[in-house]
Amino acid sequence: MPHTPVPPGKRGFAKTLRRDMTEAEGRLWEQLRGRRLGGLKFRRQVPVGSYVADFVCADAMLIVDVDGSQHADSAHDRQRAMALKAFGFRVLRFWNDEVLREMNAVCDTIIAYAADKSLEPWR
Repeated sequence: MPHTPVPPGKRGFAKTLRRDMTEAEGRLWEQLRGRRLGGLKFRRQVPVGSYVADFVCADAMLIVDVDGSQHADSAHDRQRAMALKAFGFRVLRFWNDEVLREMNAVCDTIIAYAADKSLEPWR
């Protein structure tokens, strides 16, 4: 993963987010942790520049975010995605509901995007 300076306080904020994951984040983390998903190495709540990404696979330069409805059509999220893309990442976004109801499809999508770096996220 490219080295980016982390603003003061972001590491502590990321640690808090790791401790206080949402239900959907926790369930997805159970699938991602310990290279359980296709042998991919993921880290959770990782500071990237001024942002904290939910899950990062550095080898695939892939960020997976799990969002609630408050993120729908958010200008802040579009700006965030552009900044993370500038670091070389592709950002896959799933809604909490998708993770909770369609875990197999979410995992299959993550594996496909990690395997094929030419794929671009749809959101």
